Amino acid sequence: MSILIALIPMVAWGSIGLVSGKLGGDANQQTLGMTIGAFVFALVTYFVVQPAMSGWILLIGFLSGLFWSVGQNGQFHGMKFMGVSVGLPISTGFQLILNTVAGAVFFHEWTKTKDFVLGFIALALLVLGAYLTARKDDQSGVKTDNGMLDFGKGFRALIYSTIGYGVYTIIITWAGLDPLAIILPQSIGMLVGASFFAFRKAKVDRYVWRNTISGLLWGIGNICMLLSVQNIGLAVGFSLSQMGIIISTLGGIFLLGERKTKKEMYYVIIGCLLIIVGGVVLGYMKA
Repeated sequence: MSILIALIPMVAWGSIGLVSGKLGGDANQQTLGMTIGAFVFALVTYFVVQPAMSGWILLIGFLSGLFWSVGQNGQFHGMKFMGVSVGLPISTGFQLILNTVAGAVFFHEWTKTKDFVLGFIALALLVLGAYLTARKDDQSGVKTDNGMLDFGKGFRALIYSTIGYGVYTIIITWAGLDPLAIILPQSIGMLVGASFFAFRKAKVDRYVWRNTISGLLWGIGNICMLLSVQNIGLAVGFSLSQMGIIISTLGGIFLLGERKTKKEMYYVIIGCLLIIVGGVVLGYMKA
């Protein structure tokens, strides 16, 4: 059951880039709209579950949400410059490395030699798969409105995005708090951070309100990811949640019209298969 819960974020988060791409708006509008949706989801969850709260939960949750807003804003900017089918796989690879190493080394989730061997094999498969799904055919010369705009700017955006996303998950794992209690103060931190990025940059219009839908998707994925990390650890739980890259990559190609050459499609197919195998290895570790 823990593995099934860990796979829910794969579907929910893997769809966010596609949904936001269809809904429109710039990166700041998408981040703000997403956080509003996440706040509504967290508020409803809080009144339904009514978890115990404390000052420590409020502080850690708020900081987690604040760093998440840094991560998400950077990822949206990265996808704008690189395209969804390139930006998201690279972002996923960076996050997998950071969170897997943190879970294995800092939180001692891997204690046996077998854990490290299987864990790093799975990580290598996931990162290699992410790389292949993002690999470009240098001889293609294909340029579209949805394609690569500026790799350098996109790469820099994904660096600070990875740091933000890393702190968002690591600080919660370190604190060991109830996932159902932490999501409300977390969503407040997200909203504050997103408002900062959007201040005088994003017009609050229909694109912001449309993107609240992606916030609801994120809220579902977030609560399932936090529950799975609590049960099966950060290294495995987070890695499984990132398998949504398959959905975002294929969706970016077939739904958002991001063109691929024949050679690039081979890369994508092999990359997706490697990600699936890596996920199976992680599932086997916790079976």
